[in-house]
Amino acid sequence: MGQALGIKSCDFQAARNNEEHHTKDISSRRLIVRRGQPFSIRLHFRAPVHTFLPALKKVALITQTGEQPSKNNGTQATFPISSLRDQKWWSAMVEERDTQSWTISVTTPSDAVIGHYSLLLQVSGRKPRLLGQFTLLFNPWVRGDAVFLENEAQRREYVLNQNGLIYLGTADCIQEECWDFGQFEGDAMDLSLSLLSIDKQVEKWSNPVHVARVLGALLHAFKEKKVLPTLQIQAAREGSLLNKHRGSMPILRQWLRGQGRPVYDDEAWVSAAVACTVLRCLGIPARVVTTFASAQGTGGGLLVDEYYNEEGLQNGEGQRGRIWIFQTSTECWMTRPALPQGYDGWQILYPGAPIGDGVLRACDLVPVRAVKEGTLGLTPAVSDLFAAVNASCVVWKCCEDGSLELTNSNTKYVGNNISTKGVGSDRCEDITQNYKYPEGSLQEKEVLERVQKERLEHEEDSEIHLPSLETADPLYLFLETPGSLPQGGDMQLSVTLVNLSDQEKEVQLAIGVQAMYYNGILAAHLWKKQLSLTLSANLVRRITTSLSYSNFEQSPPENSFLRLAVMATHSKSSLSCFAQEDIAICRPCLVIEMPEEAEQYQPLKASVSICNSLDATMKDCVISILGRGLIHRKRRYRLSSVRPGSTLCTQFLFTPTKVGLQRLTVEMDCNMFRNVTNYKSVTVVAPELAA
Repeated sequence: MGQALGIKSCDFQAARNNEEHHTKDISSRRLIVRRGQPFSIRLHFRAPVHTFLPALKKVALITQTGEQPSKNNGTQATFPISSLRDQKWWSAMVEERDTQSWTISVTTPSDAVIGHYSLLLQVSGRKPRLLGQFTLLFNPWVRGDAVFLENEAQRREYVLNQNGLIYLGTADCIQEECWDFGQFEGDAMDLSLSLLSIDKQVEKWSNPVHVARVLGALLHAFKEKKVLPTLQIQAAREGSLLNKHRGSMPILRQWLRGQGRPVYDDEAWVSAAVACTVLRCLGIPARVVTTFASAQGTGGGLLVDEYYNEEGLQNGEGQRGRIWIFQTSTECWMTRPALPQGYDGWQILYPGAPIGDGVLRACDLVPVRAVKEGTLGLTPAVSDLFAAVNASCVVWKCCEDGSLELTNSNTKYVGNNISTKGVGSDRCEDITQNYKYPEGSLQEKEVLERVQKERLEHEEDSEIHLPSLETADPLYLFLETPGSLPQGGDMQLSVTLVNLSDQEKEVQLAIGVQAMYYNGILAAHLWKKQLSLTLSANLVRRITTSLSYSNFEQSPPENSFLRLAVMATHSKSSLSCFAQEDIAICRPCLVIEMPEEAEQYQPLKASVSICNSLDATMKDCVISILGRGLIHRKRRYRLSSVRPGSTLCTQFLFTPTKVGLQRLTVEMDCNMFRNVTNYKSVTVVAPELAA
């Protein structure tokens, strides 16, 4: 066939291709492309092309992935280099040519298997020659891909943005947690695909539903796995150190490399952030969502029991779950062709029941719309997720004789302020309307009635209706509190009692304060108070009292919340009145001042200050600063002590290296608290664009 075809080299043109495929932040040297979109390679021949034209008519490319590539399962493809492009299958066409080189455009199917690929050149009758490796990811920019997202701003937020905000706290005091998703860090993609490779069904990696469920199950298993046993003292120290990680990648590295420890219960929200990182890294749009006042562990039931003693302190735990102060989850975006029409869009990763030995849990992928509509039969997890945002709470009083009495409580409204980071901004976006219809609306009533009817049909003994709270001798109780209490400070709380009857009432009022972890588990008893009052007929009485740290029996544990409960009893025959509020503990605030715009490679100054509002000196003060594209490595500075009422001020100088919107994160530790953080965004412009 004339002179043998000789390939001098193959240029994968990684910098150019990665720019076009939105993967330049991962690498400019390795070829990383998204499926359904062409990429170009350049073949350089050892001799002028015309000397082996006959051979070129029998040239094809081969792509293959996985341990055992096969044409039958879509992990291997052989296709000719032609003059036509096939939009539905692997294809290659010559874009440019000269005497000793060709530029070839390779198009991948929009439903191709993702992963690490080898690209080979096949000449008829000869052994294929390896040209190199590339990585193929999902593609939200291509309409034919199952993860296609129409809006460019959303693609940039949910795929490309590494600067995240996760919302913690309470519904009345939402607190931001800065988070670095880090999906474009040097090893993020390899670690994500390494995690996925535990699943041997490589042929199913073309389906984002399968990939998301596998990753959700594996990440949940790693979260619970104890990698290295630790002593209690070491565990306590490491607990604070893991919280010092302001991003997903250090945690993912610990899990996958076995160099760390599990995420403890009071840090479980970070697993939602790690899952978001892995999904974004592979090209699946994802976000972290926080639900405030979330009913968990109900088994799909729509009632949660809480028990309080006569002193207003929570006493024991019911059999029908509990209400978490907040709960985080991961949503990902994709079509669901296997489901009835209408369930495309945001899907919730939901680890479910253990598989086999109980280590690995099945991970369901639940359409958000199914939760809103209460479509219980769509997938098993819908029932749990519907209950999480729609259940009601029944409060019981535990009497001294061991009996239980129902209270006339202000029913807790669960599924509050479901929040995620806004697109293209640092604002908090309320997406509650995605999960449920407005409270009291006709649509909400219709959905609840349908769900209750369906549950009754399948569970005859299911108690899903609130007990009757009617009483012939009513007393009404209302509680007003601030949403937060400054650490070491005090606040005013107000209790209003309303006696609408024509008779005087003798009222026993109990107020209790406890420290609670975010998952509704009791941390400590802090304070209680009891009052005896006489309420005249047709009287409204308002009682105001001060709640102060100095009254507490002990300091609330780190990362806990205050649960304030009030119980009023006025007769043996009438229901006790009950009201309760969860209160966030606010630590001193870091203030950051720096310009909104900076020039690349030019020094930038930031000022940081903190006022000591506590009644004790802040000692052992350490401030750390970090910021991708702003500071090469995290910097730590030890500063002087800060007396009560004084303000600590300091300045930092650093040089931005990356153009675009960047974030400076500042964190502070001292003997009084740990992990106080704040952030400030700055737009870094190229030198020629600077004013």
